[in-house]
Amino acid sequence: MSRLVAKIAVSAATYWLDKPYDYLIPAELAEKAVPGVRVYVPFSRGNRRTEGVLLAVTEDSSFDRPLKAILSVLDEAPVLTPSQLKLAFFMRERFFCTVYDAVRAMLPAGLWFDEEGRRRAHDKTQEMARLLLPPEDAMEAAQAKRLRSPTQSAILEQLAAFEAIPTRELLVHAGAGRSSLKALEKAGLVELYQRETYRRVQIHVGETQPLPTLSEEQERAFSGISALAESGESGAALLFGVTGSGKTSVYIHLIDRQLRRGRGVILLVPEIALTPQMIQTFSSHFGNEVAVLHSSLPVGERYDEWKRVKSGKARVVIGTRSAVFAPCEDLGLLIIDEEQEETYKSENIPRYNARDVAKYRCAKAGCLLLLGSATPELTSMYAAQTGRYGFFRLESRYNEQALPAVEIVDMKRELRRGNGGSISTLLRDQIETNLTRGEQSILFINRRGANRLVSCGECGYTYRCPRCSVSLTYHSVSDRLICHYCGYSRRPDAACPECGGTLRRIGAGTQMVETELKELFPDTQILRMDTDTVTPAGSHEKLLDRFREERIPIMVGTQMVTKGLNFENVTLVGVISADQSLYAGDYRAGERTFSLITQVVGRSGRGAKPGRAVIQTYTPDNEIIVQAAAQDYEAFYASELELRRLQNTPPFSELLAVTVSGENEDHVVRACRALRQRLDELADPSSGAHILGPAPLAVAKVNNRYRYRVMIYAPRAQGIRALVASVVMEACRDKRFGDVSIWADNDPTD
Repeated sequence: MSRLVAKIAVSAATYWLDKPYDYLIPAELAEKAVPGVRVYVPFSRGNRRTEGVLLAVTEDSSFDRPLKAILSVLDEAPVLTPSQLKLAFFMRERFFCTVYDAVRAMLPAGLWFDEEGRRRAHDKTQEMARLLLPPEDAMEAAQAKRLRSPTQSAILEQLAAFEAIPTRELLVHAGAGRSSLKALEKAGLVELYQRETYRRVQIHVGETQPLPTLSEEQERAFSGISALAESGESGAALLFGVTGSGKTSVYIHLIDRQLRRGRGVILLVPEIALTPQMIQTFSSHFGNEVAVLHSSLPVGERYDEWKRVKSGKARVVIGTRSAVFAPCEDLGLLIIDEEQEETYKSENIPRYNARDVAKYRCAKAGCLLLLGSATPELTSMYAAQTGRYGFFRLESRYNEQALPAVEIVDMKRELRRGNGGSISTLLRDQIETNLTRGEQSILFINRRGANRLVSCGECGYTYRCPRCSVSLTYHSVSDRLICHYCGYSRRPDAACPECGGTLRRIGAGTQMVETELKELFPDTQILRMDTDTVTPAGSHEKLLDRFREERIPIMVGTQMVTKGLNFENVTLVGVISADQSLYAGDYRAGERTFSLITQVVGRSGRGAKPGRAVIQTYTPDNEIIVQAAAQDYEAFYASELELRRLQNTPPFSELLAVTVSGENEDHVVRACRALRQRLDELADPSSGAHILGPAPLAVAKVNNRYRYRVMIYAPRAQGIRALVASVVMEACRDKRFGDVSIWADNDPTD
């Protein structure tokens, strides 16, 4: 009999050593060792027991030495399908990661094993009871036992009315003890067995609601998108609709159409805070067909939701970035809502972009990728305008309400008038008007904490993080200075530690705005929503429910309040500091600012009452702020596209980056220069690639590690990507750079 050889992706293999390794399959494991299962194998010279994924089985090996054998197979059945294994290889080439890194991103945490080989989540079962005789015979037996054994009689009557009942509920309803149930089992009248049950996300679903009625404009978009989705060919489309135009209603009809065709659907949302509202909306129409996947779920719940999707019991998946890997084999539609959000890009290994993974899945499944947004990413709109994507538009709000009336406030003028606070006179007056009317207000500031920094007014001393190249942020709730990068914290001094001068708190965050509002409106309830208040699982849902149900007058928040939320009683939005993200050192700074302002302004006036918005800025004539106030995406797109053309940034090129980090800054810079030199040597001059750097990142040091980067701009990154991968692998093997970390990334967001 010829030997069987397994091709295995090993977890211990680093990026520059990653390849399929050959292992012998022992005869006793031949039936279990199939592609898609996980195994334990001996790896490296020390034969350390290491986990791996079996990729393929062959009958020969090109390796000329004796092969090691697989130690054990961990899964009873494959956890990865052939299409998922192919996706792992795509991710390796696209995102500069190992195959095993890609696999780890695909599978829920509950499927992984601890150091002792135990799985983190186990299948949950429930003991059930059912009759072993017809219901009519069971009723006769119950009648016969009524006097002699009334509890056994009650059990039989309960079981006669139902096909199967959990034993715990059965005993409670029958008022019986377990001994009576065991006696019936011994007599051959009842069978006890274990049934798999699912730990579910709490979804309050009543009767299934009819599909929402579409407007004429929505109906046109739905018909056009449906035609593309049912064409049998892969493709992409952009649904561009103003805030409040009813994109969700179009999604619901599209999902219903796919379910009727027997196909599955994945819907991605950018924030965990948006999932409760989406879940409520979609489960009211599709009930238990909906599964929820996001990182805040308990391990057991996420594992069980994954199983429901894999088994086909749930065909509608709603979740954040990682839900793009949901095991829907018969995928008919993949929707990315608020597609412009940078949260779809992972900054941890593997550094994947959910949009790129979605494109690959749709291409292989022959289905449609639908991108939805009121402020589409520039590259997506460019693809739609040039005919690469289908393009559909919703130009008016579903309730026929006008977009919010927006006023821009010059905060320099406020300072000259003696108002040095975060709330302008106009915004304060508008909040008072809302309080009088019983209407709600949302205030947005994209910084948590109380003050951006604490500084001495006499010598200029500023508290800085000893481990990162950033200032410490003051948090008034805990009276501590905190680094938002590494978590370092300390108490502020009573006076300047350098000269003894008076310390000043500069800049505002959510806590400071909340404090000012309490001083201005002492009898008004205020809710704050940022990462300091929504850390525990489910707390974001509770805060949003409180805001809606208790009609709390004012909510202050960070980006969590800017998108996707729908509160009919919110008629006022205030942007506290529109300049914060405008001058960041990134080519997307203008796009992010326009999107944030437009999205948060769109939270106002989504019900029957007209909405208003106030934008506070120190640069009231800035073109982007003026365009955002007018909700004029077309004007923004035209001006920003010309700027991108001059900069040669996406969509006119693809961007790759090679980053080096380490504790010794000189070593980091030296390695970065060597990488730049090697890229210059190997890059084909005709490729059109432009190599820039090395240069420090915007935050050059994080947690005592310096970070420098080389940037590569190329018209098409396919060829240059392989070059970058080879240079990174070469550098990682170089002993000169043993004390630094080197990695490559696609279009990094930091």
